Amino acid sequence: MILSFLLLNIVLGFQLWTTRSDLLEFDANTASATEEIQRLLKSKNIQVSAEMPKEVPRLQEIEVRFDEKMKSDKQIMLDAPFKYSPLMSKGSTKDAAAKASIPYMENYQYDPVLSTNGTYVFHQLYRSLPMFEVKLELIEQNGMVAAYRQEYVEVTSEGDQKEQKVISPYTVLRSLIETYFPSGTVVSSIKLGYHGQDYNTQTRFMVPYWRVALGNGDIYYVHALNGAVEPPQRNKK
Repeated sequence: MILSFLLLNIVLGFQLWTTRSDLLEFDANTASATEEIQRLLKSKNIQVSAEMPKEVPRLQEIEVRFDEKMKSDKQIMLDAPFKYSPLMSKGSTKDAAAKASIPYMENYQYDPVLSTNGTYVFHQLYRSLPMFEVKLELIEQNGMVAAYRQEYVEVTSEGDQKEQKVISPYTVLRSLIETYFPSGTVVSSIKLGYHGQDYNTQTRFMVPYWRVALGNGDIYYVHALNGAVEPPQRNKK
C-alpha cells in the first residue's frame, strides 16, 4: 500500500510538472499568445475591459497570522468622520485616514471590484500584491466615512517551496475562455495577489492566484503556479 501511494504521488507530480511546462511554453511567446487570445475572444464574442497586467513575477506561498484584536465582524465608529472618494489622490486618502486614526491604512489598496455604494473595500498588501481575504472596509453614512471594519495579518513565513514564475494573464484567460466563459462574457478585472481558503483559524496559508472578475458578478480564482481553476464565486456587490 505504501508503494502504491508513492507511485501515485510520482504520477501526480509528473502530471503537475508537465501541465506547468505547457503553461509556461504558451507564455514564452507573448505575441503568439496575444494573437490567440484575440482569436478566441472574437470567436466567442467575449469582451475584456480590464487592463492586462504586464509583470509576471516569481512568487511562492506565504503563511499569515491574523491579529485577533482586529476582527472583520467588529464595526468601529470614528470620532472624526471624513470624506472619501476613490478619485482622491493617495496622499489625500492617507491624510484623511490618519486624522481618523485608522491603523496601518498605508498598507492597504483600494479594490473597486468588491466595493459598493456606501462601502469601500481595501486589501492588505504584501510586497505590493493584495491578500484578497484580508480586508479593510470603510463604511459611509450620509456621505461621510463614519465607521470601519478591519482585518490585519502578519506574514510569519514564506513557504518551503522556492519562488516560481507565475503563469501569465494570457494563459489564465485562454483557459477560462476555452472551458468556462459562455458567449457574451465581459471580463472587468484581472488581478494578481494572494488567496487562501477560510478555515476559521488564526493562521492561514495563502498562495499566488489570479483573480478574474466578470461583469455579471462572478469571480474566478486561478492558481498562478499550476493553472488550477476554482469554482466561480458570486460577488455580493
